[in-house]
Amino acid sequence: MRYQISGKQIDIGAALQTHVQTELGEVVGKYAQRPTDANVVFSRSAHEYVCETTVHLSTGLTAQAKAHATEIYAAFEACCDKMETQLRRYKRRLKDHHKDRSEPVELFGASSYILASDESDAADEPESLQPMIVAEMETKIPSLSVGEAVMQMELAGAPVLVFRNENKDGLNVVYRREDGNIGWIDP
Repeated sequence: MRYQISGKQIDIGAALQTHVQTELGEVVGKYAQRPTDANVVFSRSAHEYVCETTVHLSTGLTAQAKAHATEIYAAFEACCDKMETQLRRYKRRLKDHHKDRSEPVELFGASSYILASDESDAADEPESLQPMIVAEMETKIPSLSVGEAVMQMELAGAPVLVFRNENKDGLNVVYRREDGNIGWIDP
């Protein structure tokens, strides 16, 4: 597994890098068969350290965890515990429901845009109905079953996931509703 350990405006020493590789390697190796890479980013938020970890699995799914603590090692340990919980839950679901996936998830390219927020007063009329594009990026849309899409959304901690339904070859959306349930849009 490849590791990318970095710090945002923080120097990451060799001892911390070794600790991260050892601990994260144990956790991920225990629950995931073939992880491909891990990205760990440390940063500061006021008086706390923040650790954000993203692990890409060979099936194409991604697990993410984020934790805060007053010490950098404690932030990593809390993040590692969250990652372990997610991977344990992922492995149990994979065993129960998704035995037939043997090859990685197929990804399709798509354009992704960031639009400027309209922070003007409600009484002001906009000059144009066309939104201002702040950034344009390339994103990937996975080809998943509905169950896998819900699992990926929960692993990523995202409120919504756009995916290509592998049973119908159309774009679908799963999202977390305000009542805590999962919504599925199948046009």
